[in-house]
Formats: sequence, structure tokens, C-alpha cells
Amino acid sequence: MISKNMSRLRRAQATRRRIARLRAVRLAVHRTNQHIYANIISAEGDRILVSASTVEPEVRTQLAGRGGNVAAAAIVGARIAAKAKAAGIEAVAFDRSGFRFHGRIKALAEAARQAGLKF
Repeated sequence: MISKNMSRLRRAQATRRRIARLRAVRLAVHRTNQHIYANIISAEGDRILVSASTVEPEVRTQLAGRGGNVAAAAIVGARIAAKAKAAGIEAVAFDRSGFRFHGRIKALAEAARQAGLKF
């Protein structure tokens, strides 16, 4: 029996292989029921260059309630784009980690694009 998490990771494999072939810096997103996390990972995949999440104290002060909603995802998207710009990263490949491009994942991606990150 394949678990829900294993199915999600299986769906993510094709995208990750394609990004690895392109040798692109990737914006990997992970969501849980209460939080959303975004990491910009180097082209080699060996280190995290920039990260943002709803766990950070600066983000927690901006949240009305918990971090598992579309508004929180938009805040994290804008924050990851601002941090990437400061680190000199202009373009990334979007890795949705097997999650559907819908709801919080879509809100994070659109907020990052609005803030100037290209993917």
C-alpha cells in the first residue's frame, strides 16, 4: 500500500529530475496543515540559499491567525522573493513538491512573481 506522502513524493520526482537537468536554482515549497515553507536550493542541490516560512517570528507578527491559509502563503511568497533579490537571485525553477498548483501553493507562487522573482 502506497501512502499519501509516498504518492506525493513520486509525483515530485519527474519535476525534480527536469530541474536537475536544467541545472537551475529551484524554489521548493512544502506545506503542512498549519504552516508553509519555501526554500531556494542551489543548482547542485547541496545547500539552501534562502528560506522563508510561517514559523519565522517576523512572519508570525503579520499573520492574523494560523499560518495554514492563503494569506499566510502570500506573505511567505513575497518574503522569499525579497530575500532572493537581496541574495542576487533573479530566476528560479518552481518545485511544487508534488502538491497541486492550487490554493496556498498558487498564492505563494503568484506573490513571489509579483515581488519580482522570475520562474
